[in-house]
Amino acid sequence: MHREHHRWYSPSLGRDMELLVFGHAGARLLALPTSLGRFHEWQDFGMIEALGEHLERGWVQAYCVDSVDAESWYARYLHPGDRARRQLQYDHYIVDEVLPLTQRNDNPFLIAAGASFGAYQAVCLAFRHPEMFGRVIGMSGLYDIRDLTDGYSDGNVYSVNPSDFVINEHDEGRLAALRRMDIILATGRSDPNVGSNEHLSRVLWDRGIGNALRLWDGWSHDWPYWHHMIRTYIGGHD
Repeated sequence: MHREHHRWYSPSLGRDMELLVFGHAGARLLALPTSLGRFHEWQDFGMIEALGEHLERGWVQAYCVDSVDAESWYARYLHPGDRARRQLQYDHYIVDEVLPLTQRNDNPFLIAAGASFGAYQAVCLAFRHPEMFGRVIGMSGLYDIRDLTDGYSDGNVYSVNPSDFVINEHDEGRLAALRRMDIILATGRSDPNVGSNEHLSRVLWDRGIGNALRLWDGWSHDWPYWHHMIRTYIGGHD
């Protein structure tokens, strides 16, 4: 399988960032790590192996990025507004630096996917930039970031809280892009975050934004479950 490692100094974040690329062609998959996870997590925990046929056959090309969670939402010593500001810088890193790299692959279909806190990252990115993404797959995610701020919100927190900003989205172009997107929210019926998934699904439907809420039996919050989920929902695009 084709594999590449990239590292560069990120102007958006003010430090070096790394990523791995797997596969040679197909739909571009932006793979977000779990909380505090690294760029090699999808390889280390079997997600790349789970997508082996898709990658080998050129159906999907995966771009596995690093996180800055330790400097944003998990930097609990910082004020929530400052943590959100770092999250916005991460958003700029992905959009202004990583996505241009993916465009050497001329396939127009872009997918964001992540599990656990990576699901929040995937959904937040896709909903903030709906014109760029064709599909988002959130597995076992938490989608109201105020759960990590003790309920605090301000302009920065609001702008990176998908359960909040979607409610007040009135730009018709952005709403149309969200309605075109394949939105998949998969989680276990016994997952502690199941209520967050159900709430976001309702918020989306209330805005006329279709989505697939998929509730799996039991807890379903671990890598073996996510292997099955990603194979189930990734689809195939030439």
